[in-house]
Amino acid sequence: MTDGPRGLIFDIQGYSVHDGPGCRTAVFMKGCPLHCAWCSNPEGISTHPELLFKASKCVHRSQGCSRCLPACPYGAIRSNPGAAEDAPPLLIDRRLCRECQERPCAAACYFEALQVCGRWITIPELLRLLNRDRQYWGGNGGVTFTGGEPLLQHEFILGALQACRQATLHTAVETTAVIEPHFFLEVMQQVDFAFIDLKHMDPGRHQELTGHSNAPVLANLRRLVGSGWPGRLVLRMPVIDGFNDDEHNILAMAALMHELKLMEVNLLPFHRLGASKWAQVGVCCPYAGRSATSEEKLAVLQRLFLEQDILCYAGDETPF
Repeated sequence: MTDGPRGLIFDIQGYSVHDGPGCRTAVFMKGCPLHCAWCSNPEGISTHPELLFKASKCVHRSQGCSRCLPACPYGAIRSNPGAAEDAPPLLIDRRLCRECQERPCAAACYFEALQVCGRWITIPELLRLLNRDRQYWGGNGGVTFTGGEPLLQHEFILGALQACRQATLHTAVETTAVIEPHFFLEVMQQVDFAFIDLKHMDPGRHQELTGHSNAPVLANLRRLVGSGWPGRLVLRMPVIDGFNDDEHNILAMAALMHELKLMEVNLLPFHRLGASKWAQVGVCCPYAGRSATSEEKLAVLQRLFLEQDILCYAGDETPF
């Protein structure tokens, strides 16, 4: 007997108050079809467990620790002795890391500078964690599946949502909606609340900075509304300077929302809090030098939506 499908997650956070009604437990699923240049969770993009290197915790340069070097069976880690003080003390060949399944280097690191991001979890194990947390949720809380793209792991997410519904847990998802249409509708029947990202109305611009057209998003939105789905849907748009923060894009999005009778949108200001995580997965963050979205810019965009009779929530102010 098995515990059914396993899901690959990279975090579980209790006491989440911005990811749906009430106090919630957020489950971060690994893997995403998009590669947004501003992503704040780059460790959630890969569909496989991967090695994180937190250079600030490494004592190789300051204390001479080198336990991880002989532990690596592929010779993927080497010292970086001649580098500037602010450069990483170790260099990691990520191509060789992809060949490794056990990652003994992380086990050898006493200072948690090397960590494995991504672990497999079964649905019964997840339910045990959620049932442990539910006493702290209050009357309106529940579980939110996010990521990454939580709907990418088809068998696991459908089984997990069905198990949550059977256990009378309120369910929510944060999704890109870049998912096969038949599965998207099937899984959404198990969802009570959803944030769906719509990053740009123009398919070419959308593909330019996310790696994917917005066609699946728009098609799935129309299918979901046409299906009579009874849940609550809030569209989300990350505000990216010079990409989607112009009046033309906002008015086009408002027109779509009127067409579909969707009346709630959440504007998420860009921030650089995820920049350090790009370095941890060994990739240069394309938006590391960008400034955070100003409150003035958010206010202007919010007013455009409000003038179109659409409820617009800026940042974390979504009313649940």
